Amino acid sequence: MGSSIELENERLTAEMAFTDDSSIVIRIRRSLPDFLNSVKLKYVKLGYGYSWKKPPTTWLIFLIAIPLFIATLVQLTGLRLDRVSDLWTNQTAFIDTATGLTGLLVLLLGLGFYWTRRPKPVYLVDFACYKPENERKLSVDSFLKMTEENGAFEDETVQFQKKISRRSGLGDETYFPRGITSNPPRLSLEEARFEAETVIAGTLDPLFKKTGVRPDQIDILIVNCSLFNPTPSLSAMIVNRYKLKPSIKSYNLGGMGCSAGLISVDLAKHLLRANPNSLALVFSTENITLNWYFGNDRSMLLCNCIFRMGGAAVLLSNRAADRRRSKYELVHTVRTHKGADESSYNCVYQREDDRGVVGVSLARELMAVAGDALKTNITTLGPLVLPITEQFRFFVTLIRRKVLKSKSVKPYIPDFKKAFDHFCIHAGGRAVLDAIEKNLRLEEWHMEPSRMTLHRFGNTSSSSLWYELAYTEAKGRVRGGDRVWQIAFGSGFKCNSAVWRALREIPVQDATNPWTDSIEKYPIKIPVV
Repeated sequence: MGSSIELENERLTAEMAFTDDSSIVIRIRRSLPDFLNSVKLKYVKLGYGYSWKKPPTTWLIFLIAIPLFIATLVQLTGLRLDRVSDLWTNQTAFIDTATGLTGLLVLLLGLGFYWTRRPKPVYLVDFACYKPENERKLSVDSFLKMTEENGAFEDETVQFQKKISRRSGLGDETYFPRGITSNPPRLSLEEARFEAETVIAGTLDPLFKKTGVRPDQIDILIVNCSLFNPTPSLSAMIVNRYKLKPSIKSYNLGGMGCSAGLISVDLAKHLLRANPNSLALVFSTENITLNWYFGNDRSMLLCNCIFRMGGAAVLLSNRAADRRRSKYELVHTVRTHKGADESSYNCVYQREDDRGVVGVSLARELMAVAGDALKTNITTLGPLVLPITEQFRFFVTLIRRKVLKSKSVKPYIPDFKKAFDHFCIHAGGRAVLDAIEKNLRLEEWHMEPSRMTLHRFGNTSSSSLWYELAYTEAKGRVRGGDRVWQIAFGSGFKCNSAVWRALREIPVQDATNPWTDSIEKYPIKIPVV
């Protein structure tokens, strides 16, 4: 939860001032900076370093290196297969052929060694998103009425929340846990556990049902929830509820913000490659019952306006037999962490206000920090995914600007639409989606899953990317071979990416898809207030 409040600034610098003498304390930049105007070569080199480490992108080895190696081997060993018939009558032919066959055997052994040592593919068998009961829905007007009647907020901060809520991009069908909507609110550990148990059951039960996987078949369990970390942990709660086996490799990630879902996928990838023939379960959520802010520090109130109840579960596998039934194959994960920089570390910070009420505050440098993290991540990812033509144009421009010091040359922004078919950009807030659309020159169609997810479900933190992918599937847009780019931000400050390749066409008919009963009315036009 503390990770993508950072993304909802809603043009705060220019717009967060009232007509009277009161003024808003927050001074956050209006939008992301033009983060592709300057590129650091070390991140370009890092991307190319990754590309040579990853088998899917080392096709040059097969097209150039291996044929060259075979030709050299034939030349050095004198392998001549046309002389095999002379083996029993010509001793020289026997020696030449034996030497050649020995060289061929060495080559085959080398290729076999490479084949066995290569990283095994990681498949996404299926995933499920939590859809709460209708009674948990709360319209924007009902939320504002609840806020006004609560009595914990001053008139000015009530007006502030009204202004943000009207411009947030959230619709009237988002969900709240019962602890928050109760009158009076019941913000207790018991209610927080109830929210967690409800989301877990509402997510994992349908996932196990539609995949046919039994809970005791799970080998690896990774749970991420940023702000709610009880004892026993949420991962232990899942182990207990579903009676997972004693040898389960269980991990519980906390405090990592809205990009923790992709961190969990990356961790699962490495664990699966180290443990053959295994299944991994990743559960992503954010628990808001105990993290609702009842203070009047405006820098901490944005989370109340945009965060909502949600969760997602993903089943991953490295078993070759699961490829046929899996939806996607994981192609790349790229993680960027800017926490070594003080401004990045402090820009989204959980603390107490002057009255001792705990909340997550946003620094004025937030959007600049987000832009820098995004630029770093994209620069690293580019060499892994962009077509050769785009990389060439980018490099020519980069050399002219960096090496030849030609200031008149404008930076070339690669066209990521040529690398990806679908975009799942974390639905952290309307302002950041606008900025990314502009900077990456995306179209409304590409941004549609993110904007509609923000409208229908709100900011569900680390699980929002999966609601967006579910939207894309519900629209029937995913075809075999399509590439999906998931990108999310997180406190710390982090920016993480995952690239998936669809293994087949994804059918629209899926009763567990959270969009099933509402997909026909989307996309809708969201008014700009």
